[in-house]
Amino acid sequence: MNVMKRYVEKEVTDQLAYRRKMLQDWRGERLTGHQINLASIDLNLLVALEALLEYRNVTHAGQHIGRSQPAMSRALGRLRGMFNDDLLVRSSTGLIPTPQGEHLAQRLPSALRTIREMVTSRSVISKEWGRGATLAIPDHQALAVLPRLLPWLRERAPHLDTLACLPFDRAVRGLEQGDIDLAVGHIDVQLPGYFRRSLYTDRFACLLRHDHPALAQEWTIDNFATLRHAAISTDSPDHFGPIHDHLPNLREDRSPILFSSVLTAAVVASGTDLVLLVPRRVATQVSAMLPLRVVDPPLEPAPYKVMLIWHERCHHDPQHKWLRKEVAAALETGAD
Repeated sequence: MNVMKRYVEKEVTDQLAYRRKMLQDWRGERLTGHQINLASIDLNLLVALEALLEYRNVTHAGQHIGRSQPAMSRALGRLRGMFNDDLLVRSSTGLIPTPQGEHLAQRLPSALRTIREMVTSRSVISKEWGRGATLAIPDHQALAVLPRLLPWLRERAPHLDTLACLPFDRAVRGLEQGDIDLAVGHIDVQLPGYFRRSLYTDRFACLLRHDHPALAQEWTIDNFATLRHAAISTDSPDHFGPIHDHLPNLREDRSPILFSSVLTAAVVASGTDLVLLVPRRVATQVSAMLPLRVVDPPLEPAPYKVMLIWHERCHHDPQHKWLRKEVAAALETGAD
């Protein structure tokens, strides 16, 4: 009996001491104008409070969260000290909440539900993507990729904002800093901190105006080398690799004319004797808009491998995983 009495007295003393400390801390925070330091609070107590406010019975609340009746009693004592309020008091029908307890009963479930979702979320439904996605893509690849990609995403994720097209020379910093979500392009090397996934492999084709004199001659490598070529600039201060197409160095004394835009190069080629070498998918798109003929080159350049590229900072993010999956599915479907 004396042991039980000492135990009860100790529990009461501990609870009073805890309440005094919490009240002092709370008053100190109010006086100094600072917010309460969450590091000094056991957030597990909020789980106990949620159960106590729901069941209004110490034993049943403890069974719900896997705690003993004495443990729940101690938790209630600490909670009373934390909030400087009784929270739950005895009545003829059991425990009933105080006005502060009723206020917490309305707000606590929503707060804990948010925390649980933050911790346990493992998947994302497409319609939950709530922000715009930025796709870094070379000018010429936008012609081949976006006509297929945008309708796919509009069907699969109608709430997804339209993707933007950015110059690829900003890809490295953009992917790392989160300004860019994904990049589509050609890269030969694996950079540390970046992931890539092969989308499709294309081959090169030439674009010439329909009445180009070269078309009336034998289509040989020697004749091809004598022509003046247009090429898309490969300058990239980020050293991301050969993202843009480049023309093989056929003759040192006839460097290609460089253009920053594939459409500009194609328009110029349609009115001159320039020859433009681009991936066949791009050539097909351009020839449908301009009076240009698509011809296989008389040599075999290395295949043009188009890849999806992202930074490791987003590699495990559920939303980003979903976006990568959808973009890849759109671009791999019907690939040449």
